[in-house]
Amino acid sequence: MNIVRAAMIGDVVGEPGLKALEDTLPKIIKDNAVDFTVANGENSADGFGMTDVTLKRILACGVDVVTSGNHVWEKREFWPTIDPVKKILRPANYSGNAPGRGWLCTEKAGANWIIINLQGREFMTPIDCPFRSFDAIIAESTTPGTFPIIMVDFHAESSREKEALGHYLDGRATLLAGTHTHVQTADERILPKGTAYITDLGMTGITDSVIGMDVKICLDRTRKQVLYRMEPATNNQTGGTSGAEVQGIIAEIDIESGKAVSVRRI
Repeated sequence: MNIVRAAMIGDVVGEPGLKALEDTLPKIIKDNAVDFTVANGENSADGFGMTDVTLKRILACGVDVVTSGNHVWEKREFWPTIDPVKKILRPANYSGNAPGRGWLCTEKAGANWIIINLQGREFMTPIDCPFRSFDAIIAESTTPGTFPIIMVDFHAESSREKEALGHYLDGRATLLAGTHTHVQTADERILPKGTAYITDLGMTGITDSVIGMDVKICLDRTRKQVLYRMEPATNNQTGGTSGAEVQGIIAEIDIESGKAVSVRRI
């Protein structure tokens, strides 16, 4: 069995998340002999969106592809970057007229990789169907009898929708990881037909926080019902001992079958 290892990293939140990624990810890649790394960067610019600078910092950590979600459009000055830079994805089920691309094919470590970015519709702005979008991408990008490694970042609010998509593509994708909720789930597993799955990767940011954001602001939003703009948390603002950390998963994959062999949280 010819094995490669892939890492998927949860949403990078602001400067603390970027710093944690820079300090930690290269070591994770080296110590675990990771061959391919995907990270979600849509919260890297002060908690909302991306910039050219934050994208470059993420890629410099050893990330091969940067995925995103509903906040990818927050920084309008970033839009011109989405088209020419192939390593940044936006959800594929946005309109075809939207800037950027939702998937890519590449070769690395002796394997063919297809990375797909999708966004959920339950409790989020309704866009095109992620289930049908996946089908269309697979029909366009794969040839019968070939077994590429297919990694999916499903940026969605609903755990039900994430699990449903996981089972829908079981055996057709290598790995599906949920993002967006910033809380790492403990349900990583191999589905019956060989797809590695986790409902949410978690986040890369301050642990003592509210989904990586300043606790006081989040409390004020909830208690006062006023939509104060959230800001990334800073170290130990709650008096706790946890700083920023990197969360995600590492999967072992059989190149010949394109199926996952194991998956574990980091």
